[in-house]
Amino acid sequence: MTSLADLPLRADLVGRSAYGAPQLHVSVTLNVNENTHPVPEVVRAAVLDRIAAALDDVNRYPDREFTALREALAGYLGHDLTPAQLWAANGSNEVLQHVFQAFGGPGRTLLTFPPTYSMYPNYAVTSGTAVVEGRRDDDYRLSPETVVAEILRTTPDIVILCAPNNPTGTPVGLDTVRAAYDATDGVLLVDEAYGEFMPADAPSALTLLPGRPRLAVSRTMSKAFAFAGARLGYLAADPAFTDALRLVRLPYHLSAITQAAALGALAHAPLMLRMVDEIRDQRERTAAGLEALGYRVWPSWTNFVLFGGVDDPHALWQGLLDRGVLIRDLGIDGTLRVSAGTAAETDLFLDAMAALTPVVAR
Repeated sequence: MTSLADLPLRADLVGRSAYGAPQLHVSVTLNVNENTHPVPEVVRAAVLDRIAAALDDVNRYPDREFTALREALAGYLGHDLTPAQLWAANGSNEVLQHVFQAFGGPGRTLLTFPPTYSMYPNYAVTSGTAVVEGRRDDDYRLSPETVVAEILRTTPDIVILCAPNNPTGTPVGLDTVRAAYDATDGVLLVDEAYGEFMPADAPSALTLLPGRPRLAVSRTMSKAFAFAGARLGYLAADPAFTDALRLVRLPYHLSAITQAAALGALAHAPLMLRMVDEIRDQRERTAAGLEALGYRVWPSWTNFVLFGGVDDPHALWQGLLDRGVLIRDLGIDGTLRVSAGTAAETDLFLDAMAALTPVVAR
């Protein structure tokens, strides 16, 4: 049987593994930070109506500029953004890939701050961009002083700040974002995939866009909008920045069906976002339950919780899986990560944790 070793694979891909969290059929799936709440029926109907209308012209190529979608996204985000400042693609993964294709490449470098979203180095590798790693402060925080020191040390072409950070849940202050932008001559991407889960009074990096043409802020509809299966991510930046992304996109990269589905959901944004408050409540229930069992829980501004004090993470992960609960082992010493689920899923997770936790840890 033919293997990868028998093919003329690119040298920098030899020995690498494809990205992907386990996809297992269990009762409680809390491993990939999905929104576990179903899309409301009225939104489902609106999405289906728009898709049905799009099918009337599905024999034609879609709007290459996804004009209506950019207008809707600008309206949703606010901050006086214009459609010319919005870019969208098939999930924020493709959006970020476009950034790397436009601003990375051979001879250029990415600065990232692990532990953080594990796809960032993958974008770098597939675009021929070198990766350098910066250090974090205690408790996975990232101060302005640390960010500036790491940028001056590495002189990167792309800097990514995951804010709030995945997988730790920790916030990144706007003072850190400002300092990072001022310190680099490259582009700064602030990944706000979990932006809707931040405290209501926490300002977004979107407020920093005016006068900063090398800054981009990415978002996704996968988390707060319960739209992971629809694959729609986007970013906001200076119009010149989005023009650069047009140079690397594939022709007609956003299907008419995807555009229609996203427009249907955005038309009901207030209803969709009602789920966010319940998810925050379940996040706090999860954190409190874990602390009551003796685990350390890091404060989270996301829809998941990182907890530590785990003697054998893989054994605990397997024990939960045996009980029908799937969470994430990220390979960070002594820790595991669990997504916030529904109230029933939280109950099942905490009951399983209590059954698997030694009395001494309680």
